[in-house]
Amino acid sequence: MLVALDHVQLAAPPGSEDALRSYYVDVLGMTEVAKPPVLAARGGCWFEAGPVRLHLGIDPAFHPAKKAHPGLQVRDIESYATRLTTRGASVTWDDNLPGHLRFYSQDPVGNRLEFLQPR
Repeated sequence: MLVALDHVQLAAPPGSEDALRSYYVDVLGMTEVAKPPVLAARGGCWFEAGPVRLHLGIDPAFHPAKKAHPGLQVRDIESYATRLTTRGASVTWDDNLPGHLRFYSQDPVGNRLEFLQPR
């Protein structure tokens, strides 16, 4: 029986960890979490903010997720969008989900992220 979603993993190209840290920590406001040593040897980064956990794993054959994406619920979405844009991240608003405010952004390697808030 499923009880919760533990994390979402996105892929990233080799050598992108510093750019990922800048985006997920400095732009999104997440905290980097140490990976277990056996997994740290593979590269990549883990981030969390409260119950939200995102893992970025290194894939030598990386292609950014342009359609697949995590949907991240936020509070005070307008202020959060401003936070992203003032830190250089793209924000594309989309009003096609009834009952929600939402926008999309891309991480530094091109993965799509959705941010939403129920109305």
